Amino acid sequence: MLDSLLDELPLSGEVCRPGRLLAAMRHAALGGSKRLRPFLLIEVARLFDRDDEGVLRAGAALECVHCYSLVHDDLPAMDDDDIRRGRPTVHRAFDEATAVLAGDALLTFAFDILADPATDEDAELRAGLTLDLARASGLGGMAGGQMLDLLGSAVSSEEEDIRRLQSMKTGALIRFATRAGARMSGGNDGDITRLTRFGEIAGLAFQLADDLLDVVGDAEALGKATGKDAVLGKATLVELNGVEWTQKTLSDLVEEADALLDSYGERAAILRQTARFIAERHS
Repeated sequence: MLDSLLDELPLSGEVCRPGRLLAAMRHAALGGSKRLRPFLLIEVARLFDRDDEGVLRAGAALECVHCYSLVHDDLPAMDDDDIRRGRPTVHRAFDEATAVLAGDALLTFAFDILADPATDEDAELRAGLTLDLARASGLGGMAGGQMLDLLGSAVSSEEEDIRRLQSMKTGALIRFATRAGARMSGGNDGDITRLTRFGEIAGLAFQLADDLLDVVGDAEALGKATGKDAVLGKATLVELNGVEWTQKTLSDLVEEADALLDSYGERAAILRQTARFIAERHS
């Protein structure tokens, strides 16, 4: 879906798609990736028997936001990374100005995709999804979390503050994924509440596993540098509570995720496996 959406042919209302900018966007969005966020959105929608192009488009929109955040996060002014997913980061493969514009264009394109009637014929649903994604991505969500992360321990190294930061920087988009999947497929209020909580758990587990891998993981397997949190003096729950606590907490989160999905029986088998994968991953 992303491949076809990031085609060289301009859409109605576009004048042209500059080749270098498009190439940078494709480098960011089509490289090796787990596609976790769109995967969760799609699998939650399938839980309620919706599996169509509109859901794939919503997942692509979400992935555009995620990829934009990585392009900007890798810039010298932020985390200054040279490698992402085992390949040169966008500002290394192209240049810094192109990377900034590629991130800007990916973020903007996400809302273009969501607002298009091809995603869903229900304009009210499209507007709701657009609002949810904007808030998950912006000041009080991912971008705000990235700001707190840049400030690091200069803001706070208290556990409550670290959890708040991580629920914004990492958790907001994952929470959006599961909530959007339930909304798009007609889940009732109880379903939306349960699956939003499932997304919160998945987001926390993902960040805990990520921070654990930064301490004990292998850089080659991860496709990015390790040990950066310690070098930069960033406070994490792993640094605060230790490796054993982190491993126990990840196990507890998997159990809670399982319990949330009990009422869906075997239909939720893939989501159960995904929660375990997030918590136990090695890359």
